[in-house]
Amino acid sequence: MLTANERNLADKAAGGAKLLVDLKNVGKVYPNGTIAVQNANLEVTEGEFLCFVGPSGCGKSTIFNMITGLTNHTEGDLSVLGTTPFQARKQNEIAFVFQEHTLLPWTNLLENVTLPLKLRGVPKKTRMEEGARVLELVGLKDYMKVLPRQLSGGMKMRVSIARALISRPKLLLMDEPFGALDEITRQTLQDELLGIWQKDKSMTVLFITHNVFEAVFLSTRVVVMTPRPGKIAEIIDIPHPFPRDEVFRTSHSFSDSVRAVSGALKH
Repeated sequence: MLTANERNLADKAAGGAKLLVDLKNVGKVYPNGTIAVQNANLEVTEGEFLCFVGPSGCGKSTIFNMITGLTNHTEGDLSVLGTTPFQARKQNEIAFVFQEHTLLPWTNLLENVTLPLKLRGVPKKTRMEEGARVLELVGLKDYMKVLPRQLSGGMKMRVSIARALISRPKLLLMDEPFGALDEITRQTLQDELLGIWQKDKSMTVLFITHNVFEAVFLSTRVVVMTPRPGKIAEIIDIPHPFPRDEVFRTSHSFSDSVRAVSGALKH
């Protein structure tokens, strides 16, 4: 009998959803013998929003680094966008948002968000148009000429998201981007991120968080990982419809999903 997760993937496959990320018994062993990830199996289809939760050091970031080709897997098979992670990254269809904003302090927001296009030799007129588009998308169109030091933490994270979106990625990976923010700003950015994702259903998001409430609010599925050596212990469906709002955050169904994810973490 198929699990709910397997039925979900089967339904998407039948509906023509593309398989974007495919991990089959993937593992990562570092030269010093540390087993960071072991026997990871995961299929991610186009348009999903997956959150990864688990204890610190369980291999969440290592999985992300393998998917983006920043580090190689040492066991199993891994394909991204139908090719190797390294080749997929060369196609400019993968974007990564880190916990730190990594903005250039000496140049304005427009120059910061258009940097990926500048490095690829995109003409200036196109860069400026795309920069204005993504800054408007994250609510910062009126701040194009402002320097990063003049922004709050939440605004800097918006700029980082805009810079990731400027290449119109098929796959967006976010490694605990809201972890250092206060709760009010965090929830605001959660709402805005879901709004951006819903506007572009062809974009798939993989998101690392230590916050179970955040994981349930954002995702279509939650990937629960074990302590090192990191394994995927369980994949939990969050079947609640989008858009999600404050009513969902205070609903019984939200609480039930939070309990399910928290229970999986404890076990």
